[in-house]
Amino acid sequence: MTVEVVTFGCRLNIAESEAMQRHAEEAGLADLVIVNTCAVTQEASRQARQAIRRIAREKPQSRIVVTGCGAQVEPDSFAAMAEVAQVIGNDEKMKAGTFHALRDLHVGTGDKIHVTDIMAVKETALHLVDGLRGHTRAFVQVQNGCDHRCTFCIIPYGRGNSRSVPMGAVVDQVRMLVENGSREVVLTGVDITSYGRDLPGEPALGKLVKALLRHVPDLERLRLSSIDSVEADDDLLDVIATETRLMPHLHLSLQAGDDMVLKRMKRRHSRADAIAFCDTVRALRPDMVFGADLIAGFPTESEAMFARSLDIVDECGLTHLHVFPFSPRPGTPAARMPAVPRAVVKERAGRLRARGAEALIAHLDREVGQQREVLIELNQLGRTQAFTPVRFSAPVPRGEIRQVTIAGHDGRVLLAG
Repeated sequence: MTVEVVTFGCRLNIAESEAMQRHAEEAGLADLVIVNTCAVTQEASRQARQAIRRIAREKPQSRIVVTGCGAQVEPDSFAAMAEVAQVIGNDEKMKAGTFHALRDLHVGTGDKIHVTDIMAVKETALHLVDGLRGHTRAFVQVQNGCDHRCTFCIIPYGRGNSRSVPMGAVVDQVRMLVENGSREVVLTGVDITSYGRDLPGEPALGKLVKALLRHVPDLERLRLSSIDSVEADDDLLDVIATETRLMPHLHLSLQAGDDMVLKRMKRRHSRADAIAFCDTVRALRPDMVFGADLIAGFPTESEAMFARSLDIVDECGLTHLHVFPFSPRPGTPAARMPAVPRAVVKERAGRLRARGAEALIAHLDREVGQQREVLIELNQLGRTQAFTPVRFSAPVPRGEIRQVTIAGHDGRVLLAG
């Protein structure tokens, strides 16, 4: 065994894991497992610890290095695990020198924790990779960190303040990926709609998207990761309306559908803002499909408040839901607010997931009989332009884009005819 990376959490972590693996391999490391953690919920931290213990049992000769947002915000708890050799911060994990130092470090010597103040980091460099092993789509980091302070969120303390990758570097990276065979590129970050505010001239996300599509004409499919709809700029709306190479799928950071809950979350949009954004985008691009993050059982949430989160699934026309039962993170303002009983949180999350399942089935029903272009991934599965999964009845070469007629669905995925 050489170097293995176990990744939790967001698409940004996926992109960073690829860069870390290459740094570790170039440093000549062997028998190393890097666990790239997430800190978005307590459950994410629990899953990371569970994985660390499993890896230690299954691969006793391997050295385990823990990094990511979990390592950044709670380094002592991971360092206290006997299975862990080193804990590395989010800034350190992206530096080649970190892995050269690991090569020369003997287990049991020196300080286990190498985590610095992420708030002191002012720039984000693009970590050039020529593709992502195991993925048919390439993830490109364009931004890192977050300047907002939502009351439930620990991520700014794991990622630092918002900082952007210069447009020219992003264009060069995407061009290289396309030249090496990538047919779809996903722009990732912690808060990508804040892109450019720290760069000369303050180019917004829409300007970056336009530049990519103009300067990389062979790029077939461009996709955005999660966006904050209230920060969408005019250029972004224009490119949504006019450029078919930008995929008709947006994942929205909504979190709730009730104005009082949104205020207590310290979100920047209202319920009406969210609905108006979806209506505007759908008028510009009728085939647009929306996903969203929604939290069930936020502190002080009444049944009436929760009902408005249920209703926003229909009012925004959401299709793909990521539902999170509220999970208090120590150190955040929400953790000090009056809590909803855990049994109620769990029950509301179940109802929200059920509403999402109904919305998904309605979307799948509408897709039957339609012609769709599908990017083939793995195990006879692919994705439409709207990110809906499609299953083929026989193996199909990975990385191909095929036009198919949708013959039906099984309640979760479409079936190719």
